[in-house]
Amino acid sequence: MFKHFIWLEWKAFLRSASFTANLVLKIVMALVALYFIACFAILGTAVFFILEDNKMEPLSTVNKFLIYYFVFDLLFRYFLQKMPVTNIKPLLNLPIKRSTIVHFSLGKTIISFFNVTHAFFFVPFTVVLLAQGYGFQAVLWSLGMLGMIYFNNFVNILINNRDVVFYPLLITVVGFGLAHYYDYFDVTVYTQPFFQAMYGTIYMFLVPAILVAITYYFSFDYFRKNLNLDTGLAKKSDEARTENLTWLNQFGTLGTFLKNDIKLLKRNKRSRTTVIMSFLFIFYGLLFYSNAIEVYNSPAFQVFAGIFVTGGFLFTFGQFIPSWDSAYYQLLMSQNIQYREYISSKWWLMVIGTIISTVLALFYWALYGWEIYLLIVVGAIYNIGVNSHLVMLGGAFVKTPIDLTMANKAFGDKQAFNVKTMLLLIPKLLVPMGLYSLGYYLFSANIGYLFVALAGVLGFAFRNMVFAKIEKVYKTEKYSTIAAYKQKN
Repeated sequence: MFKHFIWLEWKAFLRSASFTANLVLKIVMALVALYFIACFAILGTAVFFILEDNKMEPLSTVNKFLIYYFVFDLLFRYFLQKMPVTNIKPLLNLPIKRSTIVHFSLGKTIISFFNVTHAFFFVPFTVVLLAQGYGFQAVLWSLGMLGMIYFNNFVNILINNRDVVFYPLLITVVGFGLAHYYDYFDVTVYTQPFFQAMYGTIYMFLVPAILVAITYYFSFDYFRKNLNLDTGLAKKSDEARTENLTWLNQFGTLGTFLKNDIKLLKRNKRSRTTVIMSFLFIFYGLLFYSNAIEVYNSPAFQVFAGIFVTGGFLFTFGQFIPSWDSAYYQLLMSQNIQYREYISSKWWLMVIGTIISTVLALFYWALYGWEIYLLIVVGAIYNIGVNSHLVMLGGAFVKTPIDLTMANKAFGDKQAFNVKTMLLLIPKLLVPMGLYSLGYYLFSANIGYLFVALAGVLGFAFRNMVFAKIEKVYKTEKYSTIAAYKQKN
């Protein structure tokens, strides 16, 4: 039966309306996977000798920081790893057990990139340990690490749709990390002996295996009980609330669209996740302006950070215009409305989000001075004048229906990848970096600010002309977009 499921998955891939985009994406993902595999393999081979050269015992040092390794792995999975999905509708009239479908769906996650990649670190490291005389117990330690990876895999499945679990966990982890950094409390004092015991004993490696079995059972039980077409359709509501937002009525049809978008952001799980992610973008500049990484000190990367600090909402929300409305896009296109007003409402929403991000980023002024904050303001001007238009233009070629009840895949989807959207990354990021560098090296930093800001002002000044071009593209792509939204698999 599993062989039959695999054959169905293969046919779905070949028959997909986005087969070309899928194929290109698979090739790119394979190249990216090979890059990470090479990095992990090199690190796994070299870390032993690097630590030994620095007068540190390699295995105990690695065990000390494994808690952070697995925590960051879990966070990375939460935001990027796809949950097990199987189209069950065509299977309902076939003699297939629910348990078989669930086992297959969960089994697909076992061979996920997020699991396999770690083996290219732990296996070479274990081989080096064996070569250096650590004995057969190094193999037991490696098996324990493999168990921890799959424990993370099934924990991620359990908490992926439970914000009440994830966010307290995130706050706890960040709290421990900060306490360790400022020498208030070192959590590794308590976790290091646990990982070290997987080498020092012949039975502790079984603990992760038991944890994997427990989390797999609960994951299996959850999906088996919820394997119904109508699961989640009926929701219990303890309190009914209405939100009229009547103050937006003064803007006519534009105000109506804005009201719908604001309600969408407040009510749906996927859109709320996007808002949270855009808020986290504000702290992206800390990597660049704190001098933590030397290569980020260059002028070009300084303005790059300014673009990202203020463009979080613009990029995360804007990349899926009009996919946010995919559930009722056919109805929307059958109404007597002006496409210009629809586009304008999305644009104004992104502008408002950019302005809010700029205001929230005021703490950079207090931390690093007005020059750094001026970079952020300049990035905001470029985002409003240029990147907002480019994001909307790219949205015309993104034909990904969005399930608003799902929080996973907040960073994007396979159909969001195509050559046209990739080319639009050049003016979004490289052009402002080039403009600032040109002004910085030929004249001064202030002229660099001026060049980037001027590009944003010009984009804002000619927005009506740009909107006309974008509107024409959306109308050209309208029917192919509708066809893509109809396809659910």
